[in-house]
Order: sequence, then structure tokens, then C-alpha cells
Amino acid sequence: MDGSELIRFDQVTKRFGDNVVLDNLDFSVSSGKHVTLIGPSGSGKTTILRLLMTLLKPDEGTIKVDGAYLTHEDKGGKLVPAGEKHTREVRKKIGMVFQQFNLFPNMRVLRNITEAPVHVLGLSKDEAETRARELLDLVGLGDKCDSYPTQLSGGQQQRVAIARALAMRPQVMLLDEVTSALDPELVAGVLDVLRDIAHTTDITMLCVTHEMNFARDISDDVLMFDSGRVIESGPPEKIFTEPEHERTREFLSAVL
Repeated sequence: MDGSELIRFDQVTKRFGDNVVLDNLDFSVSSGKHVTLIGPSGSGKTTILRLLMTLLKPDEGTIKVDGAYLTHEDKGGKLVPAGEKHTREVRKKIGMVFQQFNLFPNMRVLRNITEAPVHVLGLSKDEAETRARELLDLVGLGDKCDSYPTQLSGGQQQRVAIARALAMRPQVMLLDEVTSALDPELVAGVLDVLRDIAHTTDITMLCVTHEMNFARDISDDVLMFDSGRVIESGPPEKIFTEPEHERTREFLSAVL
């Protein structure tokens, strides 16, 4: 990837009632980079991902994805709220894996992965199925095409969800605490799959996790959040071994 700016938050504020969750946030993610957001619960990390998926809209400020405004449009030199068609086109560049797997229980694994590429991207059924089988091999589930989600373990379901997100060929993958709903013995397998994807593809990743060893392994940059702001950022070796901010030191001493 060329390292150009892929995501840009410019003076983004998000409130829930009187609670300011993101406070005039400025930050960017370059194409091909793996960026991990860390910090205490309630510091605004997941809100960033939900804004990028347009599950929420900013109260102030703008978000750009690959140079295009996400929730705004430029009409005659003036920024106005974006229509659904514009937002949908920009959002196609983003894939997300949630804490909960959100698979369709009435569909077999293969169709769970092909449904969106066929109906949203317009791929032929054959092309979508070929891609889905390749991705299931990638996540170690090539033999589960005909299974239903209920026949899989939680870790297997999460790996299907990762394959489903990749099937949309996103430029950026959002990962929201993807192991938090799993039994401890299933966590390692899912993290191994994500490590392989991080190390063998050029996909951009924006990750929220409490798995600090995973963050250390896959990240180009780590951003420490507190009270809706980035208080410290840098490569993982710096953040995890020589953090400058007292709040970062406190947080890491509690979770490491």
C-alpha cells in the first residue's frame, strides 16, 4: 500500500446526553497500517468504530475515508449531511468484526459469507463462492462450508465472521474486542488468524482490544485514549515499554 491517509477524523465530537465521549478528536490512519486503540472502558474507542460504520453520527466535525467524506457531502462548496447512497458507497470500503458474531443462524456458513458480496458488490454466485472458500481456508475452516453457525464453537463462528468481513474486499478492517465474547481457550485461535491476516495481507486494520500481547504483535502504532482524547501515541515498543504519560502507565500496569 502507498501509505496515503485512509481515515481522517477532524475535530470530531460525540455526545450521549451530557456525556462527551469523543472530545474534538483529531486522528488519522494511513493505508496499509495496523493501528490499535487502547485505554479504559468508556474512553471512546468503540465509538470511533461505530462512527466509521455509520451506526452513529458525529455531533461535530467530519470523518473522511479514502479522501471522501463519510457522513457529509460537498454541495456547491458547502458541506451538508450526506444522503444514504453517498454514505453507503463510502462505507463499502470498511469491514467490521464485532464482539458478537452476528451470523445468520438460518444460513449455512458458505452463504453467510457470499450473501453480501452477491447483493451489495454484485458478484456472481460462483465468484462469491470461490472467494468464500478461499477465505474459509485462510481462517482454517475450509471443511465447514455446509455447517450452520449453531454447529460451530464460538471461536469458529468468530473466524467465519472474519472471513465474511474480508469477503467484501474492504480497504480497512475494524476489529472491536473480537475475542471478548469467547471462552479463554478459544481466544488464541482467533488471534492467530488475525495475526496471519495482518502479516500476510496489505489490509489496513483499526483494532480495539484488551489483548495487549496481540496489540504489541500486530500494531504499527498504538493510540492511548482517555476521556475521548488521544493522550499518547507511538509504536508498540515505545508505548508498552516506555510510556510517557502517567495515565498510560497506570492503565498498562493494571492490564499487563
